Amino acid sequence: MEQFLHFFEAMPLWMKMGWLAFCIGFFWLLEGVYTFRKAPYPRGKHARTNFILLFFVMLINVLFGMLLALVFSWLDRSGFGLLPRIDAPVWVELILALLALDLIAQYFVHFLLHKVKWMWRLHMTHHTDKNVDVTTGTRHHPIDFIIRETFALIAVVLMGMPLSFYFFYRILTIPFTYFNHANISLPPRLDKALSLLIVSPHMHKFHHHRERPWTDSNYGNVLSIWDRLFGTFVYDDPAKVVYGLDIADHIPDMDVGKQLSLPFDETVEYG
Repeated sequence: MEQFLHFFEAMPLWMKMGWLAFCIGFFWLLEGVYTFRKAPYPRGKHARTNFILLFFVMLINVLFGMLLALVFSWLDRSGFGLLPRIDAPVWVELILALLALDLIAQYFVHFLLHKVKWMWRLHMTHHTDKNVDVTTGTRHHPIDFIIRETFALIAVVLMGMPLSFYFFYRILTIPFTYFNHANISLPPRLDKALSLLIVSPHMHKFHHHRERPWTDSNYGNVLSIWDRLFGTFVYDDPAKVVYGLDIADHIPDMDVGKQLSLPFDETVEYG
């Protein structure tokens, strides 16, 4: 088990980038075969917008990587956190770490991004996409991403988890992120069955509906249990979903400059 986890800790950058590209490419191809919403849109231009935003996020990720190294070095020396204080098999500690990361660094921070006004301004960039597909999973305002990564570090410190646990989770979340954003249609029974445990594509579509209260629901990324536990789970007919954001309809969703400046745009009523 430890050798398996060490693989993710020692995983070279080219392999991580390859895994990212593979997951995006895989679901991009599936979208062409099992398409959910067939309305035409400039798929290439749409992807370019979202990939440019991904580029900014990746630059920030490099800086956070240096901070991450300092945090894990301190954890090794101090023994701080929950996991160093419990005597449990590695697989039990791994499950606890994954649950903590999924709760704090995905569900909880996502909930705050919708409920705290200044955070919502930053997060709106993700929701203004009027043609949600696999590339929407890369669409984040850079400061939104900084907030998310800060909460990931909080989860790491609270649990006192090894670096390998964190990297394993990061690799694990990649296919889930692009799976639940992909413009694919699963058989209704299969999608609903999957949503009992994980975030399914149809479940996440409601989160991208242009109006509240559906926008303020289904915050999970990997596990759907948090939404069920905290009463934020919604499931209905996905055909009812209209993508975008009603309060920012006048902002071009494929204009990178407009999306980066969106949090500071006085023409938007942030609510």
